[in-house]
Amino acid sequence: MPHLNKVTTAFSRGAGAGEPGSRSPLSRLRIALTVFFALDGFMFAGWVVRIPAIKQQTGASASALGLALLGVSAGAVVTMVFTGRLCRRFGSHPVTVVCAVLLSFSIVLPPQTHSALTLGLVLLVFGAAYGGLNVAMNSAAVDLVAALRRPVISSFHAAFSLGGMIGAGLGGLVAGGLSPAVHLSLLTGVGLLVTAATGPTLLRHPAPVPERTGPGATAAGTASPPRRLDRRTRRLVLLFGVIALCTAYGEGAMADWSALHLTQDLDATPGLAAAGYSLFALAMTAGRLSGTVLLERLGQTRALVAGGVTAALGMLVGALAPTAWQALAGFAVAGLGLANIFPVAIGRAGALAGPGGVAAASTLGYGGMLLGPPAIGFLADWFTLPLALTTVALLAGAAALIGYSARNASAEPA
Repeated sequence: MPHLNKVTTAFSRGAGAGEPGSRSPLSRLRIALTVFFALDGFMFAGWVVRIPAIKQQTGASASALGLALLGVSAGAVVTMVFTGRLCRRFGSHPVTVVCAVLLSFSIVLPPQTHSALTLGLVLLVFGAAYGGLNVAMNSAAVDLVAALRRPVISSFHAAFSLGGMIGAGLGGLVAGGLSPAVHLSLLTGVGLLVTAATGPTLLRHPAPVPERTGPGATAAGTASPPRRLDRRTRRLVLLFGVIALCTAYGEGAMADWSALHLTQDLDATPGLAAAGYSLFALAMTAGRLSGTVLLERLGQTRALVAGGVTAALGMLVGALAPTAWQALAGFAVAGLGLANIFPVAIGRAGALAGPGGVAAASTLGYGGMLLGPPAIGFLADWFTLPLALTTVALLAGAAALIGYSARNASAEPA
């Protein structure tokens, strides 16, 4: 992880670098944060798989449901803007725990609604908790990565992906036997239990704080007053936010349009078409699990550029291949390429500007996930779906170019 200043932590005081257990508090923090990332993915996927049943329950049309689902996005984006300030004032660890509790309680609300309007209103609450948790967790992860002096940011996002896969799989298994109300109530219980078991670790240990030298330096483990960001730093945070947007655009497009492309354009069976996004998600998870080693060997800039180029080539194959099997291979390659771009972009924005940088880049990234599906739809109407999907490759290539242009934003890890 790049850092602008030499990092020491309150945990390292009084213990030599080689003493047994001198890093154990950081290890416990890493485990706790990994659990929260997995919980976030698990809870969100559990809600997503029950959307069809809740649509039937509310009697909403497709368009009305689409408007109601914007509540998640609107709540998340609004909260992301303010969560960075809350993290600076109260600390990212307490905000993470509070948002996890709110997410656990809010997920039980959608099955209690009986109209698209009330569904949209409760999804504002759910989206607010979801967005706040994402910013707070990533802010805590950025601090921990700097303290560990290893680029492990991708491992946290791998936990999110794994949690999502498990949540979707279990949700699909119980969908036939449990109502949405019962299923999501069980998820509330799971969320509260996991938070109760893991949250105290975050609350006991403050986030590692950089030790700065020179005028205005602060002691290790002591928070310094927020400083006003200069124009260059704000511009760099914006660049990394755009990189996150380019990645999330591809994720949203793949989630909503890959199956339709396989069935409509390549005559794939429904089962084979469903494998398109599954392969993409599995490849992305594998890429994130190996992300730490990749970042240590290549450095962040080269890993980001290589990922963008790989994703662009994979999506060109996936969009333009003449057979379903070739398209599936392209989707898998695209997943591998996109896997570490978002974590690196969020991490570097946080290293430059703290929680505010994480919030800004996350908001832009989430905007990409919102922009992708409708943009693909309009382009498919104007041209063709395969041509529309090539925009994912175009933006992945743009992410590589922007990442290379920002290569001197901060020092690469030794």
